[in-house]
Amino acid sequence: MDYILSIDQGTTSSRAVVFDRAGQPVAMAQREFAQHFPKPGWVEHDANEIWHTQLAVMQEALAKGGITASQLRAIGLTNQRETTVLWDRQTGEPVAPAIVWQDRRTVAHCEALRAAGRADLVARKTGLVLDAYFSGTKLAWLLDHVPGARARAERGELAFGTVDSWLVWKLTGGRVHATEPSNASRTMLFNLKTGNWDPQLLSLLNIPASVLPRIIPSCGVLAETDAALLGQSVPIAGWAGDQQAALFGQACFAPGMAKNTYGTGCFMLMNTGDQPVVSRHRLLSTAAWQGPEGSERARAYALEGSVFMAGATVQWLRDGLQIIQSAPEIEALAASVPDTGDVFLVPAFAGLGAPDWDGQARGTLLGMTRGTSRAHIARAALEAIALQTADVFHAMSADSGLPLQELRVDGGACRNNLLMQIQADVLGVPVVRSQVTETTALGAAYLAGLATGYWSGAAEISAQWQEERRFEPQWTATQRQDRQARWRQAVDRSRNWAT
Repeated sequence: MDYILSIDQGTTSSRAVVFDRAGQPVAMAQREFAQHFPKPGWVEHDANEIWHTQLAVMQEALAKGGITASQLRAIGLTNQRETTVLWDRQTGEPVAPAIVWQDRRTVAHCEALRAAGRADLVARKTGLVLDAYFSGTKLAWLLDHVPGARARAERGELAFGTVDSWLVWKLTGGRVHATEPSNASRTMLFNLKTGNWDPQLLSLLNIPASVLPRIIPSCGVLAETDAALLGQSVPIAGWAGDQQAALFGQACFAPGMAKNTYGTGCFMLMNTGDQPVVSRHRLLSTAAWQGPEGSERARAYALEGSVFMAGATVQWLRDGLQIIQSAPEIEALAASVPDTGDVFLVPAFAGLGAPDWDGQARGTLLGMTRGTSRAHIARAALEAIALQTADVFHAMSADSGLPLQELRVDGGACRNNLLMQIQADVLGVPVVRSQVTETTALGAAYLAGLATGYWSGAAEISAQWQEERRFEPQWTATQRQDRQARWRQAVDRSRNWAT
């Protein structure tokens, strides 16, 4: 038998999953690594620790499954996006800690660019909002603040990459410096229409082109690992950023298909086909994946919307209000009442994400009476997750002109059956939970397996995808419209509080 090894490098842990031909996980390993917060708003990782934990879990997963490198058809890779690494090409050592996607140290740089009227240029070329979330201003900060870095970069001595590029560099013993479109499209340096680094954006952020990785397809035999790492060389044949990989793992291959990942926040992506869609509702346009020209995976784009507080809202009920002792308790507590009693929780604890993008909004609890209980608040929290997701869902439908027929779901919170039923009710379309929940790692495995003939094509993968449970909407159209209108009233009350 042969297998696909999937590398799943996340924000708090490194994971490795071995998949068989049926798309089922047969062995898995995971290790957490340190989070560093040297100043308020700063978040850093040790890039070497990321590499060492990732290599360790790869070796551990193979050992657990009794699998040797000779049984691996290929390796697929998926990763936390936007996190920025700068390293020495000669030694392979980072010249500074990695700046994590959550880091906010470049907010002032972004505000200065916005004040200079550059936000429209960035949006038009990249499909992104001008924000410190993305890699471009992080790289500029490293070049300006690491002693000698800019001069060394201009001499071609330094290499920049998001985490995918860093891992491929290490996996290949420094032979390959590359990235692929889904990760490149999160840097604020990538032109979404040309599929290349954009000279005007590089000039805007004062980034020398010599520091950038080569852009290659997401699906194809891209490199080979150093033989010393796993016992023999293995092809690296597919990779994508974590949310795009989850879209692929959910077999959302047709335009209009969408998935939502319920984690700390929610990330919804919808396949928009072979052309990027310019959002009129403040969503992000992003590359989804790219295969060899002429293939069925030649080029795909997506719309993306982010909800900041999903599982984190439940954590607040547990740790802040202490009305539950563990996150799973919320389902039974919320189910003990038939509705919220007209109570609304707007969890704008860190402002509002898509499509509102209001950084001054703050968390708001509305509609309480003497009859309000902790069960009503718990149910309002679940409704808030579902209603925020519905706002993104409807914005995507309006932007794309594609009516969404169903929503495929993954992530830890999708195990909450009540939440998924509420989600179907507020959307008015079925919510479908997949049988394999490791969709991010699975997407990377599928990309690598398609490139090496392990799977024959999208049709075979679509046939493998199986639903574990389908939640059908139960509300009437009037109930749904009334609830969403009331929710928007509550959102309006939360706005602009922190000015």
